[in-house]
Parts: sequence; structure tokens; C-alpha cells
Amino acid sequence: MTISSQRVGPGMPLLGFGTWQLRGQAAYDAVRAALDAGYRHLDTATMYGNEDEVGRAIADSGLARDEIFVTTKIQAERAGQERATLEASRKALGLEAIDLWLIHWPPSRDASVPMWRELLAARGKGQVKAVGVSNYDLAGLDELIRATGEKPAVNQIRFGPTLYDPKLVAAHRDRGIVVEGYSPFKTTNLKDKVLTGIAAAHDVDTARVVLRWHLQHEIVVIPKSADPQRIARNAQLDGFELSADEMARIDALGPA
Repeated sequence: MTISSQRVGPGMPLLGFGTWQLRGQAAYDAVRAALDAGYRHLDTATMYGNEDEVGRAIADSGLARDEIFVTTKIQAERAGQERATLEASRKALGLEAIDLWLIHWPPSRDASVPMWRELLAARGKGQVKAVGVSNYDLAGLDELIRATGEKPAVNQIRFGPTLYDPKLVAAHRDRGIVVEGYSPFKTTNLKDKVLTGIAAAHDVDTARVVLRWHLQHEIVVIPKSADPQRIARNAQLDGFELSADEMARIDALGPA
């Protein structure tokens, strides 16, 4: 099994394709390009306004449903409208069940636990296969666990080498929660000398070094692009491996 096809937690591939800011035909074309390039994990959200295009791209790909892992999210402002929001997402995506449904960011304190209970209820009905959160801190995660006895399968957070905090990652893993990183390039200086030096040693671009670093830490990562060539190139992660020294040097880019 190649590292980019390895799966963690609720069966989600470590490498995914993000669709934030992709709309209309551009979203459809990008998702089709991603699936053609071998991505089998797609990330969208109600607020992205592209679930229809993602769903159409999945349907037109010819791939079997069980080959593709699909995440969508409900925004905090939809607290109290969870069932209607999920039904709209399922219809737009053309899916009987969503693989992973996330609370996009924490709602008001009084609404967080009730919203989480609604996600758990949807999972119990088989409308979603797994549930989790995004942009939660540890206190917020613990609040959900204490109130319901159910941990989020995933916490999707802004992540990259300059944000690497091994204690934070360990705290998630101690709770049995998968860390999923978004905006891997926006959080990273791709011209950093450490990254460019490592990239040159492996004859790859720095973007792939950043993605490979995530995967070797077993942190899910969801790069986004609208360029078919870049989409394909970002998926080419199995031809090289970062050494322990290289991983440590990249780790050191994180906060002291």
C-alpha cells in the first residue's frame, strides 16, 4: 500500500483534496482532475457552495461509491437546523450516506453540545458514517466528550510545519481523535531554506515536501488547487521518503 492511499480513523485516506473557494465549473473540473489523479478523499462544506459540483463530479467519475471518502461540514450558524442541512448536503452530493460530517467551527457555548448530539443522531440513523469537528480546541473537544461520552472521530484544524505542535498532536491522539490539517501551503513559507534544501535533495518541489511531511506524521492533509497539473503533482508522493533528520528539521520550523 502506498502512503497516499493509507487510511486512518474512520477509514479516511491520509491524502485528500480540498475544495474551499472552488465554485461552479471550476469546482467540478478540479474534483474530476483530482479523482483522475488518484485522490480518493474529497473535502467540501455547506458554506463552500459547491456540494452540487462535487456530487456531479463523483457521479461522472465512474468510480464505485465505496472508493471515495467524502467529508462535508455544517456551519455553526446552522445550529438547530442540522437535519435540514444534512438532507440538503446528501441531496446535493447525491449520496445516501456521508462518510464524515463535521461541525465547521464551534457554535456558541450553549449550542455546541446540542449540535454534537444531532450529529451523533444522524450517525445512529446511518445518514453519516462518522462525525467530527473542525477548528475546536482541546477544551471544546473535552466538553463534547464529557457531555455525551462520544469523541469526535476527527478535528480538522489549520496546520502546517510552522504550526507543528507535537504536544497538541499527542493530546488529540490520546483522546483517539484524528488530526486533519487544512491550508498546508497558506501556513507555510514554501521558499524556506530548510524546505527548499530538502526538496532539492529529493528532486521535488517544496509543496510535496510539506505534504509528505504530513503523511509521515500520519496527519491527514487536504491540499487544494484548480490547476490540473498541480493537482496531479501534489498526489505524487510515493517516489521519495523524508529521513528522520529531515523530518526533525521540518518539525523545528514549528513554534518553539
